[in-house]
Amino acid sequence: MENLKKIKTFSIQHNSGFSSIYVGEKLKNLEQYLPSTQVIIITDENIKHFYQKDFPDVPIITIGTGEKIKTLATVETILKELLHYSCDRSSFIVGIGGGIVCDITGFAASVFLRGVNFGFVSTSLLSQVDASVGGKNGVNLVSYKNMVGVFNQPQFVICDIDLLNTLPENQISNGLAEIVKHALILDENLFEFIDQNARKALKLDYDTIFKLVSDSVKIKSEIVQGDEKESGERRKLNFGHTIGHAIEKLGRRGHGSAVSIGMVAAARFSQKKGLITSKDVEQIIDLLTDLNLPTGLEYSAYDIINAAAKDKKKQGGNLFYVFLEKIGKAKVKKISFNEMNTLIKSII
Repeated sequence: MENLKKIKTFSIQHNSGFSSIYVGEKLKNLEQYLPSTQVIIITDENIKHFYQKDFPDVPIITIGTGEKIKTLATVETILKELLHYSCDRSSFIVGIGGGIVCDITGFAASVFLRGVNFGFVSTSLLSQVDASVGGKNGVNLVSYKNMVGVFNQPQFVICDIDLLNTLPENQISNGLAEIVKHALILDENLFEFIDQNARKALKLDYDTIFKLVSDSVKIKSEIVQGDEKESGERRKLNFGHTIGHAIEKLGRRGHGSAVSIGMVAAARFSQKKGLITSKDVEQIIDLLTDLNLPTGLEYSAYDIINAAAKDKKKQGGNLFYVFLEKIGKAKVKKISFNEMNTLIKSII
């Protein structure tokens, strides 16, 4: 079929070169992108089980699954394995997996021998549109998300749409939440497309998912290109994430589900500031509901405020918060934690 042959390529220029993202490329073609030096693969148990047959014939470091393994202890285990394989500065590391594998791989590669080159094959919808693009790599500390990390770009990211077929349904919804986020902050037409094709997206219709991933990668790569270290425009990518990360910490929800709740909260905050209408808020809630995502805050204001207080994006008593001016346009405003706490109390 013709649609299986489509590949869209996006590039992010950075200090040490280019990071290329290939949407529609296949895992089985990975070898074409690898250097002639020593290559090590890092993956998790599930991906190894399903897809090892398509891996290049190189050593594999296998880690567990879930947020519980996204720790410095896991990174230390990987670094010891790299020593075991006598890796040096010319070695190349490939992370094959979802967001957790990509985050850990990028971080381990960045600190081993002060940095070796790495790439990703992104296997989940969430990582294809979020974690694997943009150069943020890190691990959690205690129960706080991504508290330890670096900015460092992979040489390449392969987004193989076919790999999404082994994902459970809730993981598809989790990924779609980040795509909705991209639409809300920058692309009203993308929001309308998701709204009209929600059922197809949930069923992983190839052309629909190809467009959604491509459009999301385009949005994120362009933002990162202009603001790699999150000092300005890139902050918009945090829409829904302040409350979302608090929800994630409180309830062990998947990232996309937590961000969905956070986006509804941010939309309500935007309405309270007179930026968007109640109709806009309802439109957002309806779409997220159609994508099987949660929209209600099921925790107390006290618990959410407490969890949000440890957000890594805060600066003293303030934080940069992302509001919507309309569907498809976001603005970043510095607010105090007291103001955010008041907003949280006002919608619970």
